[in-house]
Amino acid sequence: MVHDTLSPDSASPASPPSWTVSTRDRASSFAVLLVVAMIAAGVAAPFFVPRAALQNLFFILTMLTLAQCWNLLAGYAGLVSVGQQAFVGFGAYIMSAAVILSGLNPIVAIMLGGLAAMMLSVPTAFFVFRLHGAYFAIGTWVIAEVVRLSLAQWKALGGGTGTSLPSGITRDLPGARLAADWLSVRPAQAADMVCYWLALLLAFAAIGFAYRLLRSKQGLGLAAVRDNREAARSVGIDPNRIKFAVYLAAAFVTGLTGALIYLQKARISPDAAFSVTDWTAYVIFIVVIGGIGTIEGPIVGVIVFFILQKLFADYGSWYLLVLGLLGIAVMLFAPRGLWGLFTERTGLQLFPVRRILAGGPLTKTIKGGPHG
Repeated sequence: MVHDTLSPDSASPASPPSWTVSTRDRASSFAVLLVVAMIAAGVAAPFFVPRAALQNLFFILTMLTLAQCWNLLAGYAGLVSVGQQAFVGFGAYIMSAAVILSGLNPIVAIMLGGLAAMMLSVPTAFFVFRLHGAYFAIGTWVIAEVVRLSLAQWKALGGGTGTSLPSGITRDLPGARLAADWLSVRPAQAADMVCYWLALLLAFAAIGFAYRLLRSKQGLGLAAVRDNREAARSVGIDPNRIKFAVYLAAAFVTGLTGALIYLQKARISPDAAFSVTDWTAYVIFIVVIGGIGTIEGPIVGVIVFFILQKLFADYGSWYLLVLGLLGIAVMLFAPRGLWGLFTERTGLQLFPVRRILAGGPLTKTIKGGPHG
C-alpha cells in the first residue's frame, strides 16, 4: 500500500491537516483472503483431481502466466508485441539443449531457459525499440521468425523436425520420486504433479510481480510513459529505460514458461515452439477478452478461453471463427473487456492500482491505473 502525506498550499481552519494517498480498498482486502485460499486449494489440487484435470490446470496456469506478461507489455507499457513466441521457443530450446546435451537437472535447465530468453531480449530491444506502433508489432514477429529459422538448423536438436527429451527426464524433477512413493502413483503422474506445482508458482509469481510493480512509483511512471511519452519525460521519467526493464522482465518470465511447457511435453520442434497462434494469438485473445490493462482481465480471459476450447476444439476452423467473432464482439461492445465491463457496473476491483486521494471534502482518484 502506498501512503503519502501532502500539505495543501494554503491552509485554513476548515482545511484538513493532511491528505492520504492509498491504493487499498475493501475489495483488495477481500482479494488477499481470496488469493490465500486459491493458493491453498491450488497446492492441494494434485491430491484430489485426476491426472487429466491436472494437465488442464497446467495449461490454464501457463497460459495465464504468458497472458500476464503480454498484458504487462501492451496494457501498461504500450508495447504491443506479436513476437512473444520468440521467447517461448528460445527458452524451450535452451532448456532442451541443457538437458539433452549437457545432462543438467531439469530445474536448472528451466532457469537457463528463462535467462537465455532475457539475454535474447537485449539485442531484440535494440532493434524493435526504434520502431513504433504497427511497425513495432511487425518487427517483433519478424525477429521471432528469424530465431525460429535459426534454431531449425540446430541438427543436435533434430533440426526442422525437432526431438524428444530423454525418456523419464521429468522423473528427475525434485520431489517427483518422493511424490510417487508417498502417494503410490505412477512416476509419470508424479512428474505431472511437480510440473503443475511449478506452473502454479510461476503464475502467482507473475501476478504478484505485476501487482507489486504497478503499485510502486515505477508503475506510476510506467503508466505515465504509456499515456504520454513526452509529458513523462518532462517530469524526469526515462521512457526507454522503464520500457526496457519491463521488456526484459516479461521475456524472462515468458522464457521460463516456455521451458516448463516443453519440459512437460517432453518433445520440441521449431514449428510448435515458435507457433504464433499458440503463444501469441491465443494470448492476445485472452487478454483482450478478459480486459487489457487489468490484472484480473487475463484471469477471466483464460477461463473463458479454456471453456471455449473445450466446447469448440473439435469443430476445426469453426473453433477459430467463434474465437474471432467473440473477440470482435467484445472489442465493439466492451472495449475494456469482460472484467472492465464488470468493473463499470459494480466498481469492484480485486487488484486496484489506482491512487485514491482521500481527505477534506472530496475523495479523488489519481491516475495510475490502465484507464483511470
